[in-house]
Amino acid sequence: MIVGSASENIEIEKRIAITPEVVKKYNSLGIKINITKNYAKHLGISDEEFKIEGANILNNDDEVISNSNAILQMNLPNEQNLKKLKEDQILIGVLNPHNNESKLKELISKKVNCFSLDLLPRITRAQSMDILSSQANLAGYKAVVDSFSYFQKAIPMMMTAAGTISAAKVLVVGAGVAGLQAIATAKRMGAIVFATDVRMASKEQVESLGGKFLTVEGAENLETDGGYAKEASDDFKQKQEQLLKETLMKIDIVICTALIPGKKAPIIIKKNMIDVMPSGSVIYDLAASQGGNAELTKVDEIIKYNSVKLIGEANILNKLPVSASNLYAKNMFNFVNNLFDNDKKIFEINLEDEIIEKTKVK
Repeated sequence: MIVGSASENIEIEKRIAITPEVVKKYNSLGIKINITKNYAKHLGISDEEFKIEGANILNNDDEVISNSNAILQMNLPNEQNLKKLKEDQILIGVLNPHNNESKLKELISKKVNCFSLDLLPRITRAQSMDILSSQANLAGYKAVVDSFSYFQKAIPMMMTAAGTISAAKVLVVGAGVAGLQAIATAKRMGAIVFATDVRMASKEQVESLGGKFLTVEGAENLETDGGYAKEASDDFKQKQEQLLKETLMKIDIVICTALIPGKKAPIIIKKNMIDVMPSGSVIYDLAASQGGNAELTKVDEIIKYNSVKLIGEANILNKLPVSASNLYAKNMFNFVNNLFDNDKKIFEINLEDEIIEKTKVK
């Protein structure tokens, strides 16, 4: 079996699906690797490093796609490469089925087997393949580091002969993987951290990291069986809005991470709440690409409203592409390994396997 990966459009996506480190792992299974020339040059990784580990370097995407049984990508390939995929080939990546429904239906009609890793079930056996967690961890960390660079004051409390500088106060909206990493990072850097989430199970996790969990009076637990957040009731939203408005009067930095799978991001930080924030505050919205958690967020723009900066990053992991690629490539290998029948040395689509059944785009 041969696995290939074509070049991503590096203007949009700098992460890669195969690293030299995982080439060895594929070879140990008897799987050969094809990649396009200069595949990871933008990350400072030469073709020679891939060759040393046993990868084949082909001239272009055409050759890679034509000569591979499975194609591994970060995102859905461009129109030109999609047309090259043929019957019985396998495409694996973060295909975002909710936004790419028509393109994926066309592929399926050609009998291309599409697997989207953003559909992985939250079960123990799938943890090593969980790209949402591995990437969100890095995103939560980077959002804090970036937001602190825009904040024009010191973060930790400092006691000097000239007086005391108070610690910055940070609010993390959404305590999933990205939010919890944001809390941990902000605490390590000396901030006072508050957090809010619709899932009551998050309270213990937030407090274990040293954050203060903001609880809406009479809160209901809004967690799906799969461990994700679900839509809140109007009553909950009103109570949360009042609590947040009171809290934001003393908050310096807000990190927004709240997402509902397959839906537009919920608007949690409204314009009237931003009005009461202290001068020089920063809102860093990781949900920007799905509409944003802050009402005024714009994708890939820094908006200045009164004296508050709102930063909407479309793909924050383009700022950490080497680390993000290392984790993604390992997640991808673990998924491919599960799809590969080691005895027959073929890819076997066993729909009785929950991981394969849930991730296969239908």
